[in-house]
Amino acid sequence: MNRVPLIDRNATSVERKQTLDAIHAAFGATPAMFRAVANSPAALNSMWGSFAALGGGAIGARLGEQIAVAIANRNACNYCLAAHTALGMKAGMSAEVMAAAQAGESSEPKTRAALQFALKLVEQRGQVDAADVENVRKAGFNDEEIVEILAHVALNLFTNYVNIALEVPVDFPTVRLRRAA
Repeated sequence: MNRVPLIDRNATSVERKQTLDAIHAAFGATPAMFRAVANSPAALNSMWGSFAALGGGAIGARLGEQIAVAIANRNACNYCLAAHTALGMKAGMSAEVMAAAQAGESSEPKTRAALQFALKLVEQRGQVDAADVENVRKAGFNDEEIVEILAHVALNLFTNYVNIALEVPVDFPTVRLRRAA
């Protein structure tokens, strides 16, 4: 059971309602994660602003969703795994592509490099070395894209921690976690 109330967008402050209405318009519903985060308008606006900014970023929505499922799987975040698998499939990726991303894999070498870099950032808590950054660069990512990969990692850690710590109920079709190799 969730550990904080899930805020009803129709029974809250004007500030919260405006943001929750925008989220509802984007999703066609108000996902439980945002309703939990709405307990703090500052956190809600930060999270939603980050999703909006990164959604229009240089690395694209497809890679962003693949990074999200890789991190969700590594952190055992059922909510984020379900949500980002659904969003990845909505962006045109197959269930097989999303399952591969869970393990940090892709048939595309450039995507694989980004996923492995993202997972290394998570596993080593950001303590990567120059060679790790250079490997991503050699795979075809420029500095803007490398910084965006870092931003996606940070945003996904935030959402994973919210959903795990607050036991937010999953309101997307469930996806099975895969054991890390």
